[in-house]
Amino acid sequence: MSYAFSTSLPQVDLQPCKPPVLWTNATGDPARWAAEHRNELRALVAEHGALLVRGLGLHDEEDTEAVFRQLGSLMTETEAFAPRQRYAQGVYSSSKWPPNQPMCMHHELSYVLAPPGLMLFACLIASTEGGATPIADSPTVLNALSADLVDRFERLGWLLIRNYNDVIGASLTESFGTDDRGAVENYCRANAIKFEWQGDGSLRTWQRRRAVVHHPLTGQRCWFNQIGFLNEWTIDPEVREYLVDLYGEDGLPFNTRFGNGDPIGADVIQLINDAYEANSAREQWQNGDLMLVDNVRTAHGREPFEGSREVVVAMSDAVHLVDCSLAIEVTGA
Repeated sequence: MSYAFSTSLPQVDLQPCKPPVLWTNATGDPARWAAEHRNELRALVAEHGALLVRGLGLHDEEDTEAVFRQLGSLMTETEAFAPRQRYAQGVYSSSKWPPNQPMCMHHELSYVLAPPGLMLFACLIASTEGGATPIADSPTVLNALSADLVDRFERLGWLLIRNYNDVIGASLTESFGTDDRGAVENYCRANAIKFEWQGDGSLRTWQRRRAVVHHPLTGQRCWFNQIGFLNEWTIDPEVREYLVDLYGEDGLPFNTRFGNGDPIGADVIQLINDAYEANSAREQWQNGDLMLVDNVRTAHGREPFEGSREVVVAMSDAVHLVDCSLAIEVTGA
């Protein structure tokens, strides 16, 4: 078999409201191409915050895993908010989320103590309509929010409240990798998560996290959280009403509050989501695409779609939030 590789990468295509796109004419062995250009690709992500690579021709999970492993140190997902299929250690399907519902902008696993610094996505099957993975620059989003709101979140942080069940969102086992109470409790204690077992045997947790962090490489202040995405007011109104009827106001699968426990109003969530939307870039997936995203600097989402859609995901290069600290102490609330 013969392989064709360019000795250097071509110019990145930069267009308004679109992610940076790199066209490559690599053929034959995408993992080898990724290995040869790893440093250049990582440098482009550091420069732009994200990079869409078009032309690698990724066809299956095995090829994709091989490419991912050349580009980052893959992580095992913990504390998942939605179930995924695992293809290999550290290689997953995209989150199982209703295709007619958007996934609002967020930073993956921003509520864990060591979230991924780099997200890797590969599109094996592009949807017939919709399904883009939009991105947004978090320092830009931070600057778009009111100074008073940012100051409040910097002082107080944000609180994530979760109620684990087997119906909505990731189950206890899917999130912690076990249903053993002792193991779950040990994990929570080690990761600044307050927990309480409910009368029906389900688990409720609270974790207070920073809303703004310094980027570990550039020092930029980044709006880094899932305040909007995991809040009750982002849920479709009919779905929210159904969940409240089923579980009660305090029993929603996930919700966010200010770090002192005060509710976050629908108006605040709207402001956050509007800031993301005003600063989003998007490009429709094509079969075989690869995208690298700096998870601290760049938020991502998922648009509703029709038809089949298969996007393979990996999280890599864990970042320890203590190294990016601002203002508040990270605690189990």
